Amino acid sequence: ERRARLEGLIVAPVELTPCTRDREAAGAWLTGSSEGVIAKDGTAPYRPGERTGMTKIKRLRTAEAVVKAFRFGKLEGTVGSLILGLYDDEGELREVGHTSGFTAKQKRELLDVLEPYRTHESGAGEPSRWKSEEELVWEGLRPELVAEVTFDHVSGHRIRHGARFKRWRPDKAPQECGIEQLRS
Repeated sequence: ERRARLEGLIVAPVELTPCTRDREAAGAWLTGSSEGVIAKDGTAPYRPGERTGMTKIKRLRTAEAVVKAFRFGKLEGTVGSLILGLYDDEGELREVGHTSGFTAKQKRELLDVLEPYRTHESGAGEPSRWKSEEELVWEGLRPELVAEVTFDHVSGHRIRHGARFKRWRPDKAPQECGIEQLRS
């Protein structure tokens, strides 16, 4: 009833978010380009400013990516994030995002894991309103390590939000890590 009243009040260019009770339609939205869907308990009342009876459902996807560089952590002797790459259709390793969210212990251990692969080549990422210049500096790695990561959204062949590191994949060759993983 509330939705019907809203639909009667809205005029272009304002649009209401699509709504459905059809599981197949919601499933198509979830597997399409959207970041996720909000599921609402049909019996839950609407209360302004509250999300009672609502659950955000994200589509989590998995990929194997080459770890091509890393950023140091804020604490000395730690790794803050891993820079991820995938091979494009021409065979070039393209940066597609990063993974962070490691525990303090993992951040310390990662430096030892990465040590044999360090190239000592360094650079800086694009300016960001979220990161200081120091946090954008990266150090290159030989493209030999493969990590399995999960992510929830892709935009322009890049993982939009930070990916979550799941595990190392020593059974995967870096050349098997193709950008087509982001297309599905």
